Amino acid sequence: MTQPGNSLASRDLRNLLHPQTNLKMHLEKGPFIVVRGNGVEVFDEDGKAYIEGLAGLWCTSLGFNEPRLVAAATRQLETLPYYHNFGSKAHDVGIELAEKLIDYIPADMSKVFFANSGSEAVDTAIKLAWYYNNGRGRPEKKKIISRQRAYHGVTVASSSLTALAPIQRDFDVPIANILHTDCPHHYRFAETGEDEEAFATRLAESLDKLIEAEGPETVAAFFAEPVMGAGGVIVPPRTYFDKVQKVLRKHDVLFVCDEVICGFGRTGNKFGFETYDIRPDMITMAKALSSGYAPISALAITEDIFDILVEQSGKIGVFGHGFTYSAHPLSAAVALETLKIYEERDTLSHVRDIIPHFQARLRALGDHPLVGEARGVGLIGAVELVADKAGKTPFDPKALTGLQAAAAAQARGVIVRAIGDVLAICPPLIIEPGQIDALFDRLTQGLDDMVAK
Repeated sequence: MTQPGNSLASRDLRNLLHPQTNLKMHLEKGPFIVVRGNGVEVFDEDGKAYIEGLAGLWCTSLGFNEPRLVAAATRQLETLPYYHNFGSKAHDVGIELAEKLIDYIPADMSKVFFANSGSEAVDTAIKLAWYYNNGRGRPEKKKIISRQRAYHGVTVASSSLTALAPIQRDFDVPIANILHTDCPHHYRFAETGEDEEAFATRLAESLDKLIEAEGPETVAAFFAEPVMGAGGVIVPPRTYFDKVQKVLRKHDVLFVCDEVICGFGRTGNKFGFETYDIRPDMITMAKALSSGYAPISALAITEDIFDILVEQSGKIGVFGHGFTYSAHPLSAAVALETLKIYEERDTLSHVRDIIPHFQARLRALGDHPLVGEARGVGLIGAVELVADKAGKTPFDPKALTGLQAAAAAQARGVIVRAIGDVLAICPPLIIEPGQIDALFDRLTQGLDDMVAK
């Protein structure tokens, strides 16, 4: 569709295909254009400021103008703008980042593999689960289990794990050998009178039955986010992961912990697996690894898995996986500086200090007439909008209530993300108490505007 004019909006409509966007609506309404960022705020082309209540896409942990990250990128571009890791090649900044990450991760991980996005890290974990089981002489142990409403990416394999209808519909996914078990959302899926622990028990038993029905000898890995992000900020019920892990150990199934959103302080610990006492075999990371300033992701693996990779590559002649931009020097330099900032500024302590205030303001929204549930942990939360609070009755999906509410909040000066009729909130980790108040004040005003319509 041709658009007249030479404004940024008209040029966007002429040339750019937007991800995760209703393209028909986009052609009718046009883009929201951001031109500058400062701290927790971004500014549109007219100069209006907005609190970025989702840290961009769950990632800009250090805000939008951290000079040390700009300087780190500049230094690296002036020193070694590109090199690769293929065929035993290496560079100093990639080595230092791997060393730093292994030291930073509070789990017994042996090696780190770098990629460019969370989707690629998840794809790599899937491939390694298959490669690992082939190396152990278990060629039938290949099925991967994800969960309903999970989000693990949008490449062909990772979108097969992402159990959200718009991500899969008409893309001919999921691929073979992908299974899905129950979503651990107590508010929506608990039976009448079923408390969180009983709900967790039922879901763990359901997972056990699924593995038994498929045959434990055919199931390779279970993928889970500690807190389900793009599926609606779903916080696991009490004892859920403890019970799930017992099932996985019983059947010798790998646990791949997807920390793309939860990692680097979001839940009040370095990683979400600490918050929920998960003991992972592999860990995917991205987003806050570089504060979103440069594309980079990572997969950490145990020594047991690495030993099999060594044996397999010796037998085959090469470990036949990798990306042109794995451990790209610019991205590695930015990520390394990000980790240094987290430690030097004790970002985790700041997060822990402001969590009570953030969560109190979030929970208070549970009293709003449009909100059925306000939920969250750490500095991540969501409000689920309902037509009837007592009956938890959802709005008609065709009404696009969530999108309307997000637009109303944006008009008031705060950006949140509509996931169906759930509004997700995930501000930069550097947010201060007064900014938290401004965020929730503006969001409340937006919801009030919806009621007043």
